[in-house]
Amino acid sequence: MAAHSAVTRGLFSEAVRAVLGSWPVLQIAVENCFGGPYVQEKAEWMVGAMEQYFHTNSDLEQFEVEETLQSILNDEFDTVVEDGSLAMIAQQLCSLYSQCRRGETAAVQQKIAQLSQKKYNVKANVQEVKTPEDESSDDDDDDEEEEAMDCETGNNSSSAVPSVSSTSETGGHSRDPQELEQEADGWTVVRRKKK
Repeated sequence: MAAHSAVTRGLFSEAVRAVLGSWPVLQIAVENCFGGPYVQEKAEWMVGAMEQYFHTNSDLEQFEVEETLQSILNDEFDTVVEDGSLAMIAQQLCSLYSQCRRGETAAVQQKIAQLSQKKYNVKANVQEVKTPEDESSDDDDDDEEEEAMDCETGNNSSSAVPSVSSTSETGGHSRDPQELEQEADGWTVVRRKKK
């Protein structure tokens, strides 16, 4: 029985690798180095983490797997999935785990082969954007100031975030000339309005 368990565990590990390896969201995150310089190692770690998650938790529900996947992508790859693929990936993982536990190795191997052939060739124009929460999470009172500073227009073309002057992107707040002061060195000082 231990040999059977080792075989199914190895097969499930291979299945997790195939499912995650064919997921366009993860491929885009890895190709564009979301999450830093060790993104490939993080993707490998994610396979082991998901495998361990299934083996240490009994009777996992699909929504629990979705939440775990989303948490890993958000924490490790700075990625939020909004294309609806989380449910599909979680369902595939749950289904493959159930098949492995029932000993349906032929069906699992067939699905692995299918997924391996289906690897997506994903090229996307991805733009990394920092949110105000990324820059300072310790002081909520400064959120308005940070948002205003993030959305200021400038003449520096080497800026990491494109400059935008739109009231829709500044949260609908209009800018009074009194709020902005141009310093001699080119910096713009943003001051709070008196209430």
